[in-house]
Amino acid sequence: MRDIVFTRQSGWIPQVISEDGELKLMLGAGADANHEPRTFTFPIGEAHLAVIQEDLARHLLLWSAVLPLCDAAGTRGRLDEDAAVALLDPILLSTPADVDAFFRSIRWDRGRLVAHGADLGLLKRGQVCAAMRAATEAPDGKRAQEYHADRRRAERGTVLGPLDAAVLRYTGQYLHGSTVPKRLPDAVDPALLPRVMAVIATAEQACAGMRISRDPRRGKRATDKRDWDRMAAVVDAAVRRAHPALADDAVRTVSFLMCSEASDRSRNAPMEDDEETSADRADLGGSTRRGPLSFTDDKGVEKKWLPDGPRSATAEFWEFVGERSAGDNEVFTIEDEEKGEGVQLHFYADSLARITTVREGRGGADPEYRVEYTLVDGIGGYRNLVSVFVRGGCAALERHGSWMSDVDEFERARRRRDAR
Repeated sequence: MRDIVFTRQSGWIPQVISEDGELKLMLGAGADANHEPRTFTFPIGEAHLAVIQEDLARHLLLWSAVLPLCDAAGTRGRLDEDAAVALLDPILLSTPADVDAFFRSIRWDRGRLVAHGADLGLLKRGQVCAAMRAATEAPDGKRAQEYHADRRRAERGTVLGPLDAAVLRYTGQYLHGSTVPKRLPDAVDPALLPRVMAVIATAEQACAGMRISRDPRRGKRATDKRDWDRMAAVVDAAVRRAHPALADDAVRTVSFLMCSEASDRSRNAPMEDDEETSADRADLGGSTRRGPLSFTDDKGVEKKWLPDGPRSATAEFWEFVGERSAGDNEVFTIEDEEKGEGVQLHFYADSLARITTVREGRGGADPEYRVEYTLVDGIGGYRNLVSVFVRGGCAALERHGSWMSDVDEFERARRRRDAR
């Protein structure tokens, strides 16, 4: 038979129960193998109950000291009741000075005390009883998260100034640096907001006109890592130059914000818009495709494109790549059957082959092809070559690569590039 003897409004603070006539402290902590909360109990005395009922600070201190024992129990182990009982008198019945000394000799959960209003300065100096004088029954989880975030930064030697912290709050990355950044002006102290906006303006001016293209080789919504790195470097340099006192964490979060927003714009743009830059860059001499094309991948899947369709050939091709590209599917071909020519993209090798028919097969003989290879510089290089081929065929590619027909020569060139 279990009855609740004492509980506080916050359901997570340990309760005192009576179980078969014996007083016990009961708390939930950790999780079992099925991710369900675990519950632990251990015996206490009447004197302990009296302090728990009257002194919130001591109650919270006991909780923070028991939690590491619960963590040690893991998903299946038993709570070390002897160790838990040994905490009772030193924490609940000792003088404040003795409690402070005791806490210097045990493990305890600082975050729990911070969430319930502990004074951070006193806590850092080891004055745990004084730190809990203003303890609150209701927890502030965000305060504990910020405390842990600051401790992680301190461990790697980073100390934030007021502007650094404000910039991180603006991007929503104060607590977790891996969180996708956003713009949260309401999270910033109004007195600091103008300075934060000056930092953001510096970043926006630095990357104005830059874009991060999509990279269909890595999926339908993936973006070009090179473009990302290039934009990040530009923003980083401009912000450091204009605001040299900013901490690295603050500079990085601004770069992350600019790159993340640029990536989102690219992902959400129609594929034709995404192709504009590549097509405009290519020197195509005004040539326009009029014949159909066939797209295939390394798995034998084929897609036809017709000139009277609603979308451009390049848009259709890169969408095909984005849908089909995978670690075991990295070779894609564009073929113009009417002209007897095509290109084959080798994503695993950062290379491309152009293939032209030299002689049609007659009388059962196989056709004769000329195959020439060139190295490709990232997704931007692929986009340019595909656009050139689609609009002008293999002949138009002549000025857009160092073409090698000798396979061994090409492999040597590829190894030299990879070695660099």
